[in-house]
Amino acid sequence: MEQAFIDKMQTALLEQKEQILKSLADKHSEYKKMVESGEPGDEVDIASDVIDGALLESLGAQDANRLTMINNALDRIQQGKYGICLKCHKEIPVERLEAIPYAFMCISCQSENERRNR
Repeated sequence: MEQAFIDKMQTALLEQKEQILKSLADKHSEYKKMVESGEPGDEVDIASDVIDGALLESLGAQDANRLTMINNALDRIQQGKYGICLKCHKEIPVERLEAIPYAFMCISCQSENERRNR
């Protein structure tokens, strides 16, 4: 795999990492403001706040998972193993990495893994 492509992907991964960290920080401060400024309301308002909080938590979990995958991809770049499937050890197609820069398996191995985990 060409170093220029790896450098391009590293830049993309670092940008995604920065976006996620900013998004998590913004969500946390927005939720904190919502809780602190909330006046006691009726049951519908309370239920709505609980649902909003659960949604923020789930989005935070998804972002946290993506952040872990991005950090792992950055580690693989440092180790010289970026773009190599962790399962079959074949090169992951450039098109897949452009679509999902933190992909750690080729499409075939990922599909097999998803079928097995259903």
